This record gives sequence, structure tokens and C-alpha cells, in this order.
Amino acid sequence: MATTLDRVVDALDVETFLVCETEDEGRSLAVQLVRDLGFRDVDLVFAEFMGHGIRVRVRAYVQRPGDLYPWLPGGGASAPAAGGPPEGAA
Repeated sequence: MATTLDRVVDALDVETFLVCETEDEGRSLAVQLVRDLGFRDVDLVFAEFMGHGIRVRVRAYVQRPGDLYPWLPGGGASAPAAGGPPEGAA
């Protein structure tokens, strides 16, 4: 049975404020946060350090251009999408 995530055409953006000591620490925490959610294909697209922490936007790719899209007839991929969560993840 298809999940809602299977219907995502491209990516999900996660934006938040993280408490951290330095900009480098915040950038690393942001990417790790989205990887901890189960995504492997991740880009940090915005970061603004503000003294006590960092405002970040991280893009988690579910599908990349050229992937086999599971919602197309006959287009189901035999392997998980490049950025999708691991099999069995909610």
C-alpha cells in the first residue's frame, strides 16, 4: 500500500531554530536532525547564526529528477528512492 510520502514529487523542507555554540555546530546538527528522521539525501539550503543558535532550512529529497516515480503506472522503483526514509519507517 502506498504511503503519503510515496506521493511527494520532490522534497520536504524542515525549518527550525537549533540551540548551538557555533554556526558550524548548528549546520552539522541540522543535517543530522533530518538524517535521524530517516532521510539519506539531504541539503542544507539556509543557515543564519544568531548568537544563541541557528535558524536553518534543510531539504530532504524524497525523489530526484530521473528517479522512477512510484505513482506512475509501471513506474514503481525496485529500490528505495534516493532520499526516502528506510523501509518500514513511518
